[in-house]
Amino acid sequence: MARDGESRSFRRKFCKLCFDKVERIDYKDDRRLTRFITDRGKIVPRRISGTCARHQSQITEAVKRARILALLPFTSEQYR
Repeated sequence: MARDGESRSFRRKFCKLCFDKVERIDYKDDRRLTRFITDRGKIVPRRISGTCARHQSQITEAVKRARILALLPFTSEQYR
């Protein structure tokens, strides 16, 4: 919370995938997909990752496909 006389300035988040001109996110690219998954196995939301709506839906679809093919874990405790 800002105190008297102080103002907060936030940096605007931008889509790193749009910046890198990524057209399609592949479910086999597990290195890229792990950036958008928490240590517990949850998909990081747009408001935190800063991705646009188009890329966030592609990330979600790719993560779900990679989980079914056992390229990514469903949970953190799954492969102990």
